[in-house]
Amino acid sequence: MANPLYVAIVGGGETSPDILALAREVGREVARRGAVLLCGGLGGVMAAAAQGAKDAGGVSIGLLPDPDRSRANPYLTYSIPTNLGHARNVVIAHAADALIAVDGSHGTISEAAIGLKLGKPVVGLHVAWELPGLRRAATATEAVAAVMNMLRR
Repeated sequence: MANPLYVAIVGGGETSPDILALAREVGREVARRGAVLLCGGLGGVMAAAAQGAKDAGGVSIGLLPDPDRSRANPYLTYSIPTNLGHARNVVIAHAADALIAVDGSHGTISEAAIGLKLGKPVVGLHVAWELPGLRRAATATEAVAAVMNMLRR
């Protein structure tokens, strides 16, 4: 695709096997739809989503909080060290066309809230928190379809 959508998958660095499986499926579905997966580049939901994208032949970009690539997950197509720590969450929200939050807590909530503040579509999948404007989905396919529909693609 000449002008792909960039979909950020945000979620916790440590989570349950069920959430990791869900994140992998989100990554696969993003890749199947020809979008670029954007994430924080570390473990947990980020690595699982990147793995799903890789398994489906897609592209993933990790915006790392660190000054180097040493902690980048091995499934990323590209990794970008930002040396911004948690402030990279703002960069992720700005760089994405839409965000899908898979589980997660404080860092995930910050990314989702910034995305919503910017007027971007944000879909929550298995989230236990509320934000005004957050749409919810029950499955990975539903979450990706929702952001694609909101972006009219």
